[in-house]
Amino acid sequence: MQPTVPSGTTPAWCDRCGEATGDGPHDACARARELEPPRYCAWCRRRMKVQVVPTGWTAVCVEHGEVRA
Repeated sequence: MQPTVPSGTTPAWCDRCGEATGDGPHDACARARELEPPRYCAWCRRRMKVQVVPTGWTAVCVEHGEVRA
């Protein structure tokens, strides 16, 4: 399943803390995201189902699909 995101739009929500991206810098979130998978969908703010395995991770939003690394 590939993520289904609105074309030509930028994410409105931080995928780590779930707060609006326009509320200010998310420097701590950006640093943490270098090591952690996303926790919130950046397009709809839903909490995602995250699974971490030794070779990477998957995060699934029920509305927008799966992201993996």
